[in-house]
Amino acid sequence: MSKKLEFAIAIIFILVGVSLRLLPHAPNFAPIAAIALFGGVYLSRKTALILPIAVMMISDIFIGSYGIKLMVFVYASFLICVLLGFWLKKHKKWQIILGSSILSGIIFFILTNFAVWIFTPWYAKTLSGIVQCYAMALPFFRNTLLGNIFYVGAFFGSYEIIRVWIKKKFENEEKALVHPV
Repeated sequence: MSKKLEFAIAIIFILVGVSLRLLPHAPNFAPIAAIALFGGVYLSRKTALILPIAVMMISDIFIGSYGIKLMVFVYASFLICVLLGFWLKKHKKWQIILGSSILSGIIFFILTNFAVWIFTPWYAKTLSGIVQCYAMALPFFRNTLLGNIFYVGAFFGSYEIIRVWIKKKFENEEKALVHPV
């Protein structure tokens, strides 16, 4: 992929990611993990690692920030999704892509809710406190999974459809040049 095309894709994802976080939506039904996975599969390592962090930082300016310790865990969960995308690049089958979108949601759920339990006064620092924390987060987890599956399908599917369409268009134009009517 050319640097110009990669830059254009990154800008589009930043605009889409920020916009979708700012527009009204169900809690945690967001495209960030999908952007992270997509970047890991299709973009350079550097761009892939920067992309979800850029979306989060820009949108957090408008949404408002939260405790730095919580932010570290949220941002780290998306960087782990990028790393998963690097692995996914070599194992790109629809079942594995679906599984990776689900695994991304599980990673986000485990890390961010652990951070909420450990760094906020909302839950007792006991086994029952952490169980309560994760139990209270289950509705958000459902939305995270649904958002990941939806956006991963939309982003990966659109990219592959466009890629195939462009390839066929160039093949048809090449045939027309080789075999003029």
